[in-house]
Amino acid sequence: MSKQNRLTFFIFLALILGVGLGYYLNIKSFSTYNDQISKAEIRVKAIDGQLLKVTDSTSTAFTTLIAEKKAAENSRFESEKIREKKLEPLTLLSDIFLRLIKMIVAPLVFTTLVVGVAKVGDIKAVGRIGGKTMLWFLSASLLSLVLGLIMVNIFKPGEAMNLPLPPSNIDTGITKVALSMKDFISHIVPKSMTEAMATNEILQIVVFSLFFGVATAAIGEKGQIIIKFFDAVAHVILKVTGYVMNFAPFAVFGAMAAIVAKQGLSVLSTYALFIGEFYSTMLLLWLILIFIGFIILKKRVFNLVNRMKEPTLLAFSTASSEAAYPKTMLQLERFGCKDKIVSFVLPLGYSFNLDGSMLYMTFASLFIAQSYGIHLSFEQQITMLLILMLTSKGIAGVPRASLVVIAGTIATFDIPEAGLALLIGIDPLLDMGRSATNVIGNSLATAVVSKWEGELTGPLD
Repeated sequence: MSKQNRLTFFIFLALILGVGLGYYLNIKSFSTYNDQISKAEIRVKAIDGQLLKVTDSTSTAFTTLIAEKKAAENSRFESEKIREKKLEPLTLLSDIFLRLIKMIVAPLVFTTLVVGVAKVGDIKAVGRIGGKTMLWFLSASLLSLVLGLIMVNIFKPGEAMNLPLPPSNIDTGITKVALSMKDFISHIVPKSMTEAMATNEILQIVVFSLFFGVATAAIGEKGQIIIKFFDAVAHVILKVTGYVMNFAPFAVFGAMAAIVAKQGLSVLSTYALFIGEFYSTMLLLWLILIFIGFIILKKRVFNLVNRMKEPTLLAFSTASSEAAYPKTMLQLERFGCKDKIVSFVLPLGYSFNLDGSMLYMTFASLFIAQSYGIHLSFEQQITMLLILMLTSKGIAGVPRASLVVIAGTIATFDIPEAGLALLIGIDPLLDMGRSATNVIGNSLATAVVSKWEGELTGPLD
């Protein structure tokens, strides 16, 4: 068994063992806390229903209900706090791994992108490759959003929920964001490179790296020293990546055990319809993207998909496409993509080509609307799609980014933000699929741009 296949095997084994341990802990150790949390949530929902019927907010009945609701929420919070404390040994494994990955990603993106742009040479070539890259990204994003829109209208998963409209003041715990064009532009341009590196703002690092790379190429022979230095640094970081990846199976084990111990397998049955329909839509997106890849790359697309098994499994298990970034880069170069194209396209993809997240945003937004029996016209749905197309760009790295963007978008259409509570519980399970899809989408984008540029060589094994 090769080293690569051995790591894939151990990651998969860790996935299975993690689910097994998580199920055991859920039954034996966490059932008491989960029951208390469940009872408190049911009580809060019941009180919300009663509050709807109370017209006078100054009445004793209203004050009593508010006090009861606060007590139920405090009970839930305390139980969740104890549960999280007990899960710390497991979550620590995945937290350490993800921190190590975040430690690597920013310097890796910076060094490889500077080298990539400098090797491309003149600014015209950078513009040409950038244009082709953005053409693929925007097309893939639009495809993902439209597919989510079509499939959620066919499946109608929200109709089974049949929920009454909640009070408008219910707090979901998610800060909504509706990026204006000014905010979007401001977010792209870094005010400090060190701050962008410190906060892992990939898009800002990309912008600085583009300027730095073009300037390095422009100064001619003197720039060769910089290129050689950054190339050496990139190889050192890739070596560090190799060490970090050996810790991946432990991270996968901890992440899976923690989520199943916390949520239990019952969360799958409760939302089985939504989860099943979402994942089947995601599988359809994979097939469409691979088919488009087949048209451009011919039979080599199957070799690419085969090489992406390990990065995809890693992204799925840790619910982080960032965790798979170094491995994805390595596999693309072995597939035959030139390092200058990989270094250019892949970092951009992590900000502009989140296909899994795009699909989820339209699917989830309309699911919430359907759950409350809110009908959106075709024009409104298209408007929502276009808003999501804009607001979703450049928010990679924001915690629970998809939920944050959805919160800001649904408010525009008078869809209750409290509906996000329907998704918070299962969001980690859905995030796994989104992260895996992002890896597939970005690897295909890099391979296709390499082919368009005539820079795709035979595979390196």
